[in-house]
Amino acid sequence: MPDYIPNVRLRAWRNERHLSRAQMADQVNATPTGIAERLTCDEERVRRWEAGEVRWPRTPYRLALTQLTGLEPEALGFTQTKQTGSALIEARVIPADALRAEADLYGTMELAQQLQASDVGTGTLEALAEAVDLLCRAYPVVPAGTLRDRTQKRLAQINHLLAGRLTLDQHRELLVITGWLTALLGCVHYDLGEREEAETARRAAFEMGRQVGHGELMGWAHEMSAWFALVEGRYEDVVTAARMGQAVAGTSSAMVQLTLQEARGLARIGDRREADRALTRGAEVLGGLPIPEHSDHHFVFDHSKWVFYAATCYTWLADDDRAEEHARETIQMHTRPDGSFNAPMRIADAQIDLGIIHARRGDLDAAVDHGMAAFDIERRSLTDLVNRAADLDRVLRQRYRREALANEFHDRFVAARRVLESRRPDLLD
Repeated sequence: MPDYIPNVRLRAWRNERHLSRAQMADQVNATPTGIAERLTCDEERVRRWEAGEVRWPRTPYRLALTQLTGLEPEALGFTQTKQTGSALIEARVIPADALRAEADLYGTMELAQQLQASDVGTGTLEALAEAVDLLCRAYPVVPAGTLRDRTQKRLAQINHLLAGRLTLDQHRELLVITGWLTALLGCVHYDLGEREEAETARRAAFEMGRQVGHGELMGWAHEMSAWFALVEGRYEDVVTAARMGQAVAGTSSAMVQLTLQEARGLARIGDRREADRALTRGAEVLGGLPIPEHSDHHFVFDHSKWVFYAATCYTWLADDDRAEEHARETIQMHTRPDGSFNAPMRIADAQIDLGIIHARRGDLDAAVDHGMAAFDIERRSLTDLVNRAADLDRVLRQRYRREALANEFHDRFVAARRVLESRRPDLLD
């Protein structure tokens, strides 16, 4: 698993112009500086720039890039700041430990006593906010049913505090804490195929954000609407919800997520030009945000997620070479040396993307292998998995209907769909 922060601004510039890395390298060499300095930029150098392995190119290359793009190096995502560690890809506490840490926090005598009191102190609010953050960090790897039950339990414990003796500031802060926890619950409900419960939680989270004027929380509630619409095939609604959220989200992770959801909706309806533009806007906003301390937090957008979203956008746009590039890098970024994953749901989607790409290219064996690998990942959003598996199944049925391997994947897909409809995801294990 690499220790670099992907340069999504440079990648977005190249993607929007439909350039391969080799083509971009040739254009760098053809600039006035490239000719004068006899630069030898190649595909591998561009890859290293985009992967973040080179954070600040040598002076001739910076000048050539500015001549080519019309942008200063900083606007292309380069920085002179030395990168330390891999805080982006691998957080300090792995997500599986986050659930245990949250339980330990609630198990402390001090917090237990405070939760029984009728008034709320600063220490209580800080502890509750930390506990909610830990639950949000557990989202990537903890089974959805387990996280749903824990989140519901915490909401029941917290809600009675809203009826206690609170100052206006305390009431506002507690509403924000409860709003984040409710938004998380809505996401987990949707992962489990519990659509009505998910929408109820989403609306509640939005209302809490509205009451206290918390734009980012409202933005994430809109993002959930866009996500639900994407899975349900309401692609125009995806774009509408994403743009509504952008109007309130401010400069935040929610804004990046909403912009990338807009890109996914546009990709679904085949609007390549606007999808590229949305991806570029998202990269620009992301480039202006601080590097997250905990990139495993569900309501934090990190640079590797941009690469993951781009992979699916280009898969839907049938730009197979670009889609493959992003999907393979997603898997590489999130695979630990021992072969385990720190973002299994992203890995599953990337496997589906690769399955579709191989199916289009005529490699049935590889297509089915990638598709089956997506089903074998333990932490899953069953709703998302079934939706994406349907994409691959359609391609396989269109091209390989009489092939045993295609039918084998179809049977696996149908079984997963039935499990989702039964709302018993445990039956898929």
